[in-house]
Amino acid sequence: MLNSQLISDTRDRSTQSGFLKTDFSLKLGSASEGHEGNKLKTGTTTIGLLCKDGIVLATDTKATMGHLIASKTAKKIHDVAPKMAVTIAGDVGDAQAVVRLLRAELKLYALSEKTLTVKAAATLVGTILREAYKSWVPEMIQLILGGADERGVKLYSITADGAVIEEDEYTFSGSGSVIAIGVLEDNYRKDMPVDEGVKLAIRSIKAARERDIYTGGKEINVVTITQKEGLKWLPQEKVNSLIKETEKK
Repeated sequence: MLNSQLISDTRDRSTQSGFLKTDFSLKLGSASEGHEGNKLKTGTTTIGLLCKDGIVLATDTKATMGHLIASKTAKKIHDVAPKMAVTIAGDVGDAQAVVRLLRAELKLYALSEKTLTVKAAATLVGTILREAYKSWVPEMIQLILGGADERGVKLYSITADGAVIEEDEYTFSGSGSVIAIGVLEDNYRKDMPVDEGVKLAIRSIKAARERDIYTGGKEINVVTITQKEGLKWLPQEKVNSLIKETEKK
């Protein structure tokens, strides 16, 4: 699982060195920071589930700038290949730059290699983040990468220092994850189909939105990835319908 303290620790070292000043940057934040020493409290909730027939990625849509809600519709899931996507948490500028670079590198990789695997994509983004981390100008982000290839469906957690961890159940990031994890732990099954995974992911994000003040926004974004159908965005109307179902229970 992701260590949400990692970004906070990394930020401490980089700001002490004088390289990074992010007090006024737009954040989707995954680190839980205090307000002492000009630190800002940021938060989000992103989830990745490994189901028997695919991957489910889900996020909230709030972005903050200090104590200001800068966006209620922030996009935190990005497709990076036909059957791969990442969730982002952290500084928006850092996250978007890494997503653009990853997309371009994966297109070049696909041209030079016969097949593009999820493992190769995870290794690539891990290397990108590790090089930035070692330069003392780290990309202040946490990613969840999910995808499908000829080997099956894969789910990875990727941290700001370039650590790449393959998950065999589920993973998460953000301040709201401490709430979402309770729902996941109680209801997750390894043999659950994608349809059930979608409902569980929505319940988890909904729980985080209701109890974590730094998780929110107008929507819950959900993506499914399977070998047969590839990457599909769940329509917001369907998400809203599933949210209403959970409220009736």
